[in-house]
Amino acid sequence: MKKTFIAFSFLYFLGTLAFAQKKWSETPKGTFNLVENQGGQTLGYSPISGIKLLTINGFAFKDLNKNGKLDKFEDWRLPADLRAKDLATKLSVEEIAGLMLYSAHQSIPARAGGYFAGTYNGKPFKPGETDPSDLTDQQKKFLKEDNLRHVLITTVQTPEIAAQWNNKLQAFCESVGFGIPANNSTDPRHATKSKAEYDAAAGGEISMWPSSLGMAATFDPSLIQKFGQVAAAEYRALGITTALSPQVDIATEPRWARFNGTFGESPLLSAAMGQAYCDGFQTSLGKKEIANGWGFGSVNAMVKHWPGGGSGEGGRDAHFGSGKFAVYPGKNFNAHMIPFIQGAFKLKGKTQMASAVMPYYTISWNQDIKNGENVGNSYNKYIINDLLRTKYKYDGVVCTDWGITSEHKVLDQFLDGRPWGTENLSEIDRHYKILMAGVDQFGGNNDAKPIIAAYKKGVEQFGEAKMRARMELSAVRLLKNIFRVGVFENPYLNPEETKTIVGKPEFMKIGYETQLKSVVMLKNQSNTLPINTKKTVYIPKRFSPASRNFLGMETPASTDLPVNLDLVKKYFNVTENPDEADFSIVFILNPTATIGYDKEDLKKGGNGYFPISLQYNDYTATEAREKSIAGGDPLENFTDRGYKNKSTKTANITDAQLVVETKAKMKGKPVIVSITTSNPMVFGEIEKDASAILVNFGVQDQVLFEIISGKSEPSALLPMQMPIDMKTVEKQAEDVPFDMNVYKDLAGNSYDFGFGMNWKGVIKDGRVLKFKK
Repeated sequence: MKKTFIAFSFLYFLGTLAFAQKKWSETPKGTFNLVENQGGQTLGYSPISGIKLLTINGFAFKDLNKNGKLDKFEDWRLPADLRAKDLATKLSVEEIAGLMLYSAHQSIPARAGGYFAGTYNGKPFKPGETDPSDLTDQQKKFLKEDNLRHVLITTVQTPEIAAQWNNKLQAFCESVGFGIPANNSTDPRHATKSKAEYDAAAGGEISMWPSSLGMAATFDPSLIQKFGQVAAAEYRALGITTALSPQVDIATEPRWARFNGTFGESPLLSAAMGQAYCDGFQTSLGKKEIANGWGFGSVNAMVKHWPGGGSGEGGRDAHFGSGKFAVYPGKNFNAHMIPFIQGAFKLKGKTQMASAVMPYYTISWNQDIKNGENVGNSYNKYIINDLLRTKYKYDGVVCTDWGITSEHKVLDQFLDGRPWGTENLSEIDRHYKILMAGVDQFGGNNDAKPIIAAYKKGVEQFGEAKMRARMELSAVRLLKNIFRVGVFENPYLNPEETKTIVGKPEFMKIGYETQLKSVVMLKNQSNTLPINTKKTVYIPKRFSPASRNFLGMETPASTDLPVNLDLVKKYFNVTENPDEADFSIVFILNPTATIGYDKEDLKKGGNGYFPISLQYNDYTATEAREKSIAGGDPLENFTDRGYKNKSTKTANITDAQLVVETKAKMKGKPVIVSITTSNPMVFGEIEKDASAILVNFGVQDQVLFEIISGKSEPSALLPMQMPIDMKTVEKQAEDVPFDMNVYKDLAGNSYDFGFGMNWKGVIKDGRVLKFKK
């Protein structure tokens, strides 16, 4: 009896000791359980995913591969590098191929038809019947069958639904294979709604900020670092852990359609802004930090577009076959890499460099000095391996732009494949060429089969050991970015918390204040501004020509008031009669350019290429180069893409006419012109008819009324030159900044890089000198 009692006491003691050593607690949170480790990482897992917890030294760990033991990749105490290497060795080639996929655009919920479409149990989404937070059939397929883990999110119905969808997505991922969580991403989503009213006490769906050009106009990198911090908090609340940004291409070609996504034409300003952007997004602070600046507050920054896409010939864009070539007549190729090597790859914060890079679609014409290839940048081994990987020692993820392995069928449509320079290769050979160039990931590809086939092709040529090592190299890079942001530990969200974070008043306020700092005043004749008394304003209606977006969706022509009059009335009295008004405000857009191509010209015996105009009035390219620098496409039987002496029209010429007409109606009273612009423009057509000119790059209209009424003073500067005419645009080199003759207004002010005015006159401070050269 005594021996039995002693044995029982010993066992009881061991049990008590084990219980005392337990250093974690578990709390159900609805669709997931939260596990808190004392002095360790907080874990989240789905109770229906099949995941069990392991207790090691009193701490809890997730048994992601369900083998009953703690593997290195499951051990949150270990560095991300070591965990990534351990998991990479365990994955099959098929699973690594899945990691190398980056999904096509996913809308939450999926559209019933067209682009971004999806089905739910075989049926299209139906409001009131389908749960908008459910996974689509297509998502379940690419997650399970193709092992895809990088998902690009576009529209979301609400932040709360996005959080609920994220939790279902992560639970699904957790239930299959090694339980690798999804790394969700997004293109920039903090654009402004012009007619939305700012209310300091109210939040919104997401905070609103100026565009990248607007940020650049502040000439203040600290503002964009703050934006990065705010945006990262909102992204993480939506379940997003990678930003497909910033776009640091130096916009040396003023006609480029993607000019508005850049930080302007200064390499140094672009570098400073890109650096601050990445630091803001990637750096976790305080308790959210796991290690080396990374953690639960971090969002991977995918900087783009290596080695710079801002020098498309004639201003044409490489989303289209008609714009596939970047040219360097000024021999300035190296300057386009400055925002990367002096900015995004050289961060001030602990994370050290942007964790991912996206090359642009373009063929960097004749810049491959080693192999002499003229192929898209992601296909070019010299540009990826020799420059990016070897010379500049970049070892982060390299992801292609979207759809570059698909078939090329037309020259003038957005929804086309973009395999520039490799059009005659098979889909498998394109994947193989990209893989062997040193790229890790294929944007817009949900299908693993061509990657697996490319791997097998490599095995035939180099053997299994070398190709396995090549695949694992990419797997480590990709996994490391997922480990560092903490979603292996806890990818789950509290939808109620998401509602309080996304667009919260504090974030809306900072975004609004930054918008105020992004507006450039170019002209203020006779101190027209500010108008700080309750005067009467006349705002003419604006004609919007019919348009078609990149998806082919048409918007009919309309004539309407360009602003919300209820908002205007909070600042001024309003009249529809110019004779009763003290002043007028004309709201217009910069000249709306074409893509520089029209297939109808082919039917008439031409080559299809036309000038891209930055002026409102009709333009004939008498000063264009005789023949194009670059050319060549399987759909063309010629290589000269020149357009000399061809003419083009601008759809919104009525904007310039509106300024002239309003001046006549006002009979000498002030005419304030507010221009929302995405590119440089020729001001000679409208400047003389304006008493004051305000330029913005995407702000809420209320911001403009705050400045016009004197409640806020303009402080921004031009992040680019404004050309005197189209002749100087044709003569400038696509790859060289600051090489145009700029417009000089009636007051003698030159609309050059760094020009801007406040109430005292021309702004003269140290910002311009810092970033001009």
